[in-house]
Amino acid sequence: MKKSKPNDKALRKQHKHYWKLVERMNKLEPTIQALTDDELKQRTQIFKERIAAGAAINELIVESFAVVREASRRVLGLRHFDVQLLAGISLFEGNISEMPTGEGKTLVASCPSYLRALEGKGVHVITVNDYLARRDHELIGQIHEFLGLTVGLNVPGLTPAEKHQAYQSDITYGVGVEFGFDYLRDNLAYDIKQKVQRPYYYAIIDEIDSVLIDEARTPLIIAGKTEGSKGLYKICAKVAHGFREGEHFTYDAELKLVSLADEGINKIEKTFAIDNLYDLEHRVLNHFMMQAIRAKVIFAKDVDYIVEDSLIKLVDMNTGRIMEGRTLSDGLHQAIEAKEGLETTEINRVQATITIQNYYSKYPILSGMTGTAKTEETEFQKVYGTEVKVIPTNKPIIREDKVDQLYLTKEQKYNRIVEEVKSSHSIGRPVLIGTTSILQSEQVAEYLTDAGLEYELLNAKSVEQEVRLISLAGQKHQITIATNMAGRGTDIMLGEGVKELGGLHVIGTEKHESRRIDNQLKGRSGRQGDPGMSQFIVSVEDDLFVRFGGEHFEKDIKKLKTDATGLVKEKQALKLIERTQKIAEGSHYQIREINMKLEGVVYDQQKVIYQLRDELMKQTEPIEYLYQQVATLPLDLLENYLRQPEVDEEQQRYLMHQLNQMLLHTVDEDFFKLEEEAMLDYIKEQQQALKTAFTETDFRAEDQKRIRQTSLMLADRQWVLHLDDLTRMKEGSNIRQYEQEDPTQIFIREGYQLFTEMFTRLKVELSANIVSFYKQYNEAMKGRD
Repeated sequence: MKKSKPNDKALRKQHKHYWKLVERMNKLEPTIQALTDDELKQRTQIFKERIAAGAAINELIVESFAVVREASRRVLGLRHFDVQLLAGISLFEGNISEMPTGEGKTLVASCPSYLRALEGKGVHVITVNDYLARRDHELIGQIHEFLGLTVGLNVPGLTPAEKHQAYQSDITYGVGVEFGFDYLRDNLAYDIKQKVQRPYYYAIIDEIDSVLIDEARTPLIIAGKTEGSKGLYKICAKVAHGFREGEHFTYDAELKLVSLADEGINKIEKTFAIDNLYDLEHRVLNHFMMQAIRAKVIFAKDVDYIVEDSLIKLVDMNTGRIMEGRTLSDGLHQAIEAKEGLETTEINRVQATITIQNYYSKYPILSGMTGTAKTEETEFQKVYGTEVKVIPTNKPIIREDKVDQLYLTKEQKYNRIVEEVKSSHSIGRPVLIGTTSILQSEQVAEYLTDAGLEYELLNAKSVEQEVRLISLAGQKHQITIATNMAGRGTDIMLGEGVKELGGLHVIGTEKHESRRIDNQLKGRSGRQGDPGMSQFIVSVEDDLFVRFGGEHFEKDIKKLKTDATGLVKEKQALKLIERTQKIAEGSHYQIREINMKLEGVVYDQQKVIYQLRDELMKQTEPIEYLYQQVATLPLDLLENYLRQPEVDEEQQRYLMHQLNQMLLHTVDEDFFKLEEEAMLDYIKEQQQALKTAFTETDFRAEDQKRIRQTSLMLADRQWVLHLDDLTRMKEGSNIRQYEQEDPTQIFIREGYQLFTEMFTRLKVELSANIVSFYKQYNEAMKGRD
């Protein structure tokens, strides 16, 4: 507790400073209100001129916020509450503003986005889906356009020209993953003019905890289709179907890691008539089998995915929505298709990838809003360097959060939920039942049906009705079952007379693996001072306890004291729930931390390749640039060869092959009979001849363009192959953690070695490409003479 007091004092001190700024805004309000529309609009140009003259941006906070508030009042009829201005100041400074549901986070972003946009570097306001991006663009965008700023929208399906225009706008609203995919697409471009993004500056992320914590492990991937062995997928699925945990494989439910046991290895070798599954020649089969087992064990139908129109559609575990167009890469999606007996599609081969964490680390100033971030404050500070500022509510929260109830069995839990629903429903009080998966929502629905209760079901299968169902959820006699309410973006408004009944009654049917997600569900009730009630009714058979109960879980269950209905004694229940959630949160943080280190290796290597691509696209004379990059390569390769204590004929032939690709005059076996000094001198002479050839040749523009294109293709091909190697190596490093080796250190060490080898191969190919082109060009010129 001692550590928390200084933080609390610092927070109060920061709020005190914020409140002083808000008071100044309020004092300025009559002056701003007296301005005509034209005078109000002119303030934007005045602010820009002051910035150009050297004024610090934070000197404009009071005036600019006051201007935006007045513009909002005139354009939308919405005047910012003082706490919304307070939250806006926090965002401007690059913090996370924690505000409960219904406090008007959308309007909050209008002030800091306007002020930062005055600097002319571009502001990105990022939401979790198309609906919210379009809504915010159309609504809040009116304020900024009224004040003379340009506003863009970045959603899937736009043309490159539309994308470019969106990014050139002063403020760009859009979907988070689309910004990330645009970054990847920009780095697959073959012409600098095809790139749509400009340098990153400032971002405001709505539901920032969902984006930066829950989705942190999810990589954004651009993949190309490659033919896979459809028959092999089906065979592997059949083999995996007969596998039993503990006999053929082991499964770490906490880390979601699968490893083959000896019996499993033997069965695979017998099925495919091979001697050793781990021989290099069986690497593909090994990978296919592991993906088949992962599909069987880790991915559950109607939890992680649904089958619709004979297609596997992935479910976003954080929002309960279908992730349209998203597929798993590296054959895992095809393994799930084979498991479900569907026609297997082509494999997605990764061409470019970046994690959410690495993408957002590109913004010098990062801020965000959410109703729940304080529990993850340490991670936000450590990973992103952002502080969490808890913003006071506009009206006091009067929602009643009842103590959690824990039952021994799921059946007891569901029976109690039905009783609770009946009790509220009988007086007309609306009920929202929160579930963690489609499967669970349908189980709850069955119990309600058996009890003769009518309800609305909102999950990934009914998402097209989302806005209608949420808008109805606060009406009298309404019962709504919803899967994962995070980031829905639509407030539940109470119907007439519902306040008098006690407001919305929220029932949680499972504790989540993070207390933060529990709080999101609770926050659906009691918005803007409304009455409400929340309660979690759970069981020890729920997935949370099964996965994270710990090694003494079975013994702990036997010690639980219950009443006749199976309800666990309150003190014991709360202790078990708290301990299990802390284990789950710690496990997820550990996984995110490891993943960040592993993906950081990939990202650092990717930056080298992308920098090479950028330089190639910027060059008016790429041939000269490429020559400079590879000029010393023949000598470097030879010196490395000569440093080896022992070399065999195969190494000699390989070096000879490389040199003959990169030199104007070839070498043969006699070259290796020379003294070392003579070998080095010969290569130096050849390098000088190359330099003379390239500097004295006047290549045409079309020649330069052709070399640029082929060089970019070579770089992309090597990078795609390298990503495949890194994926396989990741699998291997996870296996070796059971041998007491740190998987991150293995990956860092071996990943660097792989990259060095790949980059050398790429440089050889680039050198061979320009030398081959020069020879062809030279012969063509001679022919013309």
